[in-house]
Amino acid sequence: MVRPYTVTRGRTRPSERHTVDLMSRVTALEPDGATHPDLDHAPAALLDLIRRGPRPVAELAADADLPLTVVRVLLGDLAEAGLVRIDEPRRLPVTGPAADPGLLREIVERLKEL
Repeated sequence: MVRPYTVTRGRTRPSERHTVDLMSRVTALEPDGATHPDLDHAPAALLDLIRRGPRPVAELAADADLPLTVVRVLLGDLAEAGLVRIDEPRRLPVTGPAADPGLLREIVERLKEL
């Protein structure tokens, strides 16, 4: 077993150039057959998972069986190398009843009554 700080070389965050949110979608930028001898085992295994299809960061962490912080650092490294693209999650605008603060306060009050 390799310690997480060894895999990330002691880093706990990806570079500031990349925002790696829990729901960010990660896409491989190279075809399946490309090899990178300079990649260690963990980033290479993560890249293989990403090549199967675009996925959210949380799903990659679960499938790789690695802590989320480690996956975030490795994804930052892969993005720096130009091997993956990290897209921010799509945020839908809140409209309708969910956007009404009065209704939300009423729901909270009714829940407190329970």
